Amino acid sequence: MFTGIIEDLGIVTKLENEKENLHLTMRSKLTHELKIDQSVSHNGICLTVVQIEDDTYTVTAIKETLDKTNLGGLKTGDVVNIERAMKLGDRLDGHIVQGHVDQTAICKSIEEVDGSWFFTFEYDKALNNITIEKGSITVNGVSLTVVNSEANRFSVAIIPYTHEHTNFNTFSEGTVVNLEFDVVGKYIKKLYNINAISS
Repeated sequence: MFTGIIEDLGIVTKLENEKENLHLTMRSKLTHELKIDQSVSHNGICLTVVQIEDDTYTVTAIKETLDKTNLGGLKTGDVVNIERAMKLGDRLDGHIVQGHVDQTAICKSIEEVDGSWFFTFEYDKALNNITIEKGSITVNGVSLTVVNSEANRFSVAIIPYTHEHTNFNTFSEGTVVNLEFDVVGKYIKKLYNINAISS
């Protein structure tokens, strides 16, 4: 489990394909605190540390992860949002994030408004995921509050601190991001669909 509060911006130093898997080597100030088999969120995706060397560590993404997220589009030098798994008993400063990306979205617009930014994202509605006004959403691993919720589009407001300390500052129109929808909302949607089918 994660909270959606980003701890560091990792830098991709190496990408290595092995059959259908992708090994990603990252440089991060958190490396010296990691251990093999530890779960770490990368742009909202829970991946396992498989190797540590000096100030870099390596994680592996399987084909399904590459197909459903933006990891397959990473290049050497790209910046990735990093968060270690939450500790039981810590404050939950964001919201409950599982590290399981539901789908990707495309950044449709970026608007700077008096020192903050409004980012609007659009996603494929075929998967029936939903947002609600003032509900929680995870974008590239960042816990955020939804504004302007529509059928397959929503916006988020980004304060200067978040803009500086996450990879939101690298986004432009057309950037592909990872979405994890609120787990409570997903359960409610599932129950609603079951009741609708049975009635």
